[in-house]
Amino acid sequence: MRVILASSEVVPYSKTGGLADVAGALPKALARSGCDINVITPRYTGFGARRGDVVSHETGSLIFDDLQVPFGGTVKYASVWLDYLDDAPVYFIDNDEYFGRGYIYGYGDFDAERFAFFSRTVLELAKRLGPPPDLVHCNDWQTGFIPAYLQSVYAGDPYFQHTRTLFTIHNLAYQGHFNPGLLSHLGFGWDVFQYGMEFHGVASAMKAGLSFATALSTVSRRYAEEIQTPEFGNRLDGLLRARRGDLLGILNGVDYSEWNPEIDPHLAAHYSIHDLSGKRECKRDLLREFRLPEDLDRPVIAIVSRLTVQKGIDLIADAIWRILDSGAYFVLLGSGGQSYEDYFQHVRDMRPSQVGVYFGYNTALAHRIEAGADMFLMPSAYEPCGLNQMYSLRYGTAPVVRGVGGLDDTIANFEPTTRRGNGYKFYEYSAERLLEKVYEALLAYYDAETWQALQRNGMRADHSWDRAAHEYLDAYRKIITWRR
Repeated sequence: MRVILASSEVVPYSKTGGLADVAGALPKALARSGCDINVITPRYTGFGARRGDVVSHETGSLIFDDLQVPFGGTVKYASVWLDYLDDAPVYFIDNDEYFGRGYIYGYGDFDAERFAFFSRTVLELAKRLGPPPDLVHCNDWQTGFIPAYLQSVYAGDPYFQHTRTLFTIHNLAYQGHFNPGLLSHLGFGWDVFQYGMEFHGVASAMKAGLSFATALSTVSRRYAEEIQTPEFGNRLDGLLRARRGDLLGILNGVDYSEWNPEIDPHLAAHYSIHDLSGKRECKRDLLREFRLPEDLDRPVIAIVSRLTVQKGIDLIADAIWRILDSGAYFVLLGSGGQSYEDYFQHVRDMRPSQVGVYFGYNTALAHRIEAGADMFLMPSAYEPCGLNQMYSLRYGTAPVVRGVGGLDDTIANFEPTTRRGNGYKFYEYSAERLLEKVYEALLAYYDAETWQALQRNGMRADHSWDRAAHEYLDAYRKIITWRR
């Protein structure tokens, strides 16, 4: 199979969220499985212009600078750079007008224009790279234009005659709305808007992907079910129910070459399921980093998260004083709304011997928190997949989660009598339910034998990308034969 994976962000080159982790890890696993995979992503320049974007453009080599792209009623040009993720080639689209502005995402209609250009360039670059792709794997609204272009502008192009598309939804809440007046500039006719992009009077790139792709997928089985309901469907649930036969749920994986306490270079000590002693040293190191008293018998409760309502930060804010009254430490790594940053800074100022905060993103610190913490909070309002709960399992840190999306698929509530389960899970969106599970975890924590059973249950789980890649390969094979 010849596959192109298109994504607006790819670790380690660019990142704002979990999409980048998937786009950086899945191609490596696909290549190991024998898939002819090519990754295409923008080459962002102007590094560091906006907090929250992780961008590096000092990698790769220029392979040509004359790619012609029909766009906006004229012909634009792009340069193409090449680097490798293990055995998977990564091609970077370089155009200063659209990607030289120092940020990954901006605001409003210009983002629609930027990523429509990127989508059109993906298809033009495919022609330069060799034989036609069997499948183009599109990811989130930024690439929703690709299926729309293939069904309209390129419908009569013999090169793409047998090319199929898979459109993966990483987060349905972000839909790429824009002014329909831009459609002709982007190269679309009014019929494309009427029958595939129209969303309550505006145009939606997400809806374009959902309407025109050969097949759809999302990043957990539970989220595939949830987005067909009004509660989680973001007003697209009717379309998703209509396409339920084409919708797959494939759980994301973890790159264990990066997230593994046995080899993690960021840790003060290594440890494994067979010898957990190094985790205690990681806890000591974490307490030192946040300048907290080195009481290794007190539990450390942690979060690494965007500080948004989606992540359940309002529940944590409501519960934090009662969590601290239990005697536990609390550490936070993240950024988001200024009001939340100010609030947790206030909590730190009021309880400096119990609380540590770091606002921003720090990869090494994220690893040290996973290793040094005892419990990890993820009380999300919704969570398409989630990765941190799977990192936590691998690091012997008990996740406390709300049972939505991928959190429900990966976490089973621990039962101390049978010693089955790998974390703590509640369903009602309530600070009281979160606290109940925190207290339940604290009871188990103070029984060392029970707690180690819980830790080892989590560390046994296999959420590797190799497992996920085989599911994607099976899906690719089926999609390529559909409607041929």
